[in-house]
Amino acid sequence: MKRLIFSLFIVLQLTTLTVIAEGMPSTGTTEVFFSPNGGVTDAIVREIGKARQEILVQAYSFTSKPIVKALLDAKKRSISIIAVLDKSQRTERYTAATFLANAGIPVYIDDKHAIAHNKIIIIDRSTLITGSFNFTKAAEEKNAENLLVIKGNQKLVDQYLRNFEEHKGHSEPYVR
Repeated sequence: MKRLIFSLFIVLQLTTLTVIAEGMPSTGTTEVFFSPNGGVTDAIVREIGKARQEILVQAYSFTSKPIVKALLDAKKRSISIIAVLDKSQRTERYTAATFLANAGIPVYIDDKHAIAHNKIIIIDRSTLITGSFNFTKAAEEKNAENLLVIKGNQKLVDQYLRNFEEHKGHSEPYVR
């Protein structure tokens, strides 16, 4: 009897994993960048510069001056921007949280996890930027990191949009 119950449990778990890990066809284009010194920050800044309506950011560590400047420039072009950052950004010195909030960009702190380790930028709900690359100078100049710029894969972008909204939903507005 115990074996039957255990077997049913395993079958249910595998069925659940199959649904969660459902594949999707690869569509669109993907650019790949590596650091150190592989032009990752420049690629992010270039894509932010192409934004026409909206930029959504999820970040763990965020201290890159060029990326912050690109977001501030986008704000000046009337681009809607929202940032969801890890709780470390609330207490660390020299983070983007204060700069973005002072510029009128809504910043939320995701403190519901040990760390909110996402590194994602979604531009105009159609371009997805993601990878191991933290938005920091060290990630560009010292670390071995990777970054993907994905365009034309709406199903994938939609999954990231749902994830962004889920994390924003349980995050607290940043208070400086």
